[in-house]
Amino acid sequence: MNSKNKLKIINDPIYGFITIPSPLVFQLIEHPYFQRLRRISQMGMSYLVYPGAHHTRFHHALGAMFLMQRAVQVLETKGVVFSSEEKEALYIAILLHDIGHGPFSHAMEHSIVENVNHESISLLFMNTLNEALDGKLDLAIQIFHNNYHRKFMHQLVSGQLDMDRLDYLRRDSFYTGVAEGNINSQRLIAMLNVYDDELVVEEKGIYSVEKFIVARRFMYWQVYLHKTGLVGEQLLMHLLKRAKQLTQEGTTLEASRALSYFLNNAVTEKDFSPEVLYLFSKLDDNDIISAMKAWCDAEDFVLSELSKMLLNRDLLKIKMKKQPFSEEKVKEKLNKVMEMHNLSAEEASYFVFHGAISNQAYSMDKDTINLIRNNGKVVDVAKASDQLNIEALSQKVVKYYLCYPKSH
Repeated sequence: MNSKNKLKIINDPIYGFITIPSPLVFQLIEHPYFQRLRRISQMGMSYLVYPGAHHTRFHHALGAMFLMQRAVQVLETKGVVFSSEEKEALYIAILLHDIGHGPFSHAMEHSIVENVNHESISLLFMNTLNEALDGKLDLAIQIFHNNYHRKFMHQLVSGQLDMDRLDYLRRDSFYTGVAEGNINSQRLIAMLNVYDDELVVEEKGIYSVEKFIVARRFMYWQVYLHKTGLVGEQLLMHLLKRAKQLTQEGTTLEASRALSYFLNNAVTEKDFSPEVLYLFSKLDDNDIISAMKAWCDAEDFVLSELSKMLLNRDLLKIKMKKQPFSEEKVKEKLNKVMEMHNLSAEEASYFVFHGAISNQAYSMDKDTINLIRNNGKVVDVAKASDQLNIEALSQKVVKYYLCYPKSH
């Protein structure tokens, strides 16, 4: 790895200037594994609903690092002591927390690789970078893994009020134009403190926390689980599954070398050798888009139709309700598609499918957001809030969906 020592600043549309805090952090940002995040959209298929949602994982990772720098500054003013190694490790842990995302963020986890989540791949990338850097990421990996003795540090990286959430809610709200998600992340950070090695929020920050939880609920229903974005994401997963099935049956499909490898092989977590990880690092949104453009002309009806639907935003119809759809209803839609296009039941299932989505803005079960009262007593924000809605928002809400072609 080339170690250029330039402490640069980056202009961010949300926070203004972001300073790169150390030569090691700069080195990581310069690495091809991290630069790849410039080519991976933060919000998957949400641009089909919100045309401005084209920001990237690169944007988000830098924003989260900026907020981590602010959090460390705030906590230091309140007497929390950090060594220079701990500070740098926190910046690195949050910077690399999403480095394992595949094209269009979440769609890959359930289609191209065999149920390998992005956190596992992030850790593989971090371990590989750590080897190349002679163990300089050891502490960052411990914090990321929650193996470090100062537990509040992991909460800053991954918790209900972590720097990841504080950045993506604000950033996604900005790029989609959905004002309800526009939280004041810096005000929330100003209210943070540490008590008994746990992250806490000062009592006067309760309204900021309430707004954060409500904003999270709005953003999930209005943006992340928006029905059109949901159809887009499901279609993309179905497209990649179909491409994989055809490839493994012997059909040669036009695709980049990296994408071809993942179409030809069933890759589980234990298959991620350094060579496979390197190939994964070559995948980004562009591989999928160029493949879709080629697959529009594929002989296979399913692959061709799914590609056209996504490229031209001519999506399936989606119905949502509070109870599951009956098997008869699903079968009726399936039979119509089979008859109309002369397809088998398996082929038709790419165009008619159902499932469930859930939204839980705040979980009271684990890693709660705790307030510290002026008398030193620590309480769960849901218990302290004079708004009954915080406890209500901790209930998981489930909705069921059914997708099928518009002409049926």
